[in-house]
Amino acid sequence: MKPLAECRLYAFVDLAYLRGRAPELIAQQLCDGGADLVQLRAKQAPVQTVRRMAEAILPVTRKAGVGLVINDHYRVALDIGAEFCHLGQDDFFGTGHAHVDELRATPAAPAIGLSSHAPAEAERATAAGAVYLGVGPVFATGTKPEAKPVSLDYVRWAATHLSIPWFAIGGITPDNLGEVLDAGAKRICVVSAIMCAEDPAAVCRRLKRRLA
Repeated sequence: MKPLAECRLYAFVDLAYLRGRAPELIAQQLCDGGADLVQLRAKQAPVQTVRRMAEAILPVTRKAGVGLVINDHYRVALDIGAEFCHLGQDDFFGTGHAHVDELRATPAAPAIGLSSHAPAEAERATAAGAVYLGVGPVFATGTKPEAKPVSLDYVRWAATHLSIPWFAIGGITPDNLGEVLDAGAKRICVVSAIMCAEDPAAVCRRLKRRLA
C-alpha cells in the first residue's frame, strides 16, 4: 500500500449508491481505475451487513495494494484487518475519546482518520493523533444533504495550515475539480461522481490524471 502522503484519490463503496451491484465488484472497479484508498460506507446498515461487505472487499483491495477504510465501525475494521477506520467528529470526540491511542490497542490496529468541517475541528483532530483528515464538504452533496458546505475558503486554510495528509471532500466532480486544486488541495475524496457513473473505473482514471 502507498504511504498516505502519496495517496491522491480516495474513493468509496457507498451502500446508498450500490443499486444492486456487488460491493466487491465496485471495489475492483475503483482499484482498476487507480484509487489509492477505498472506503466502505454503509450508513444505517446493521453491523453484520457491514462486516460481510468488508470481508468481501478486503481481498480485492489487498491484492491491488489499496488501503481499505471502514467508515464508523472501528471494531469491524479491527476484526477483519482493515488498514484504516474513518470517524466523524461526533463519533470520536462525542463518545468521550480524546486521542486515537484510546482505540488503537496495538501498532498493528487500524489507523484512524477524522472528518473536519472547520479549522478548530482540524486542529483538534490533528492533536488527537488522526493520520489524515477529511476537509469538507467543499460543495453541497447528496451524500450528506444536511451538511452546510464549508466552501473553498476552508480548503485554502487547510493548504496553508495542515501538516498531515488531508483530503478535500464533498460534491467534487471532474467538472469542479480544477477549483479545488487551485485552492490548494492535492488529495480528494469522491463518492457520487464515481459511483453514479456507468464506468466507475473510467471516472477514477480521469480524476487521477488531473491529480497527477
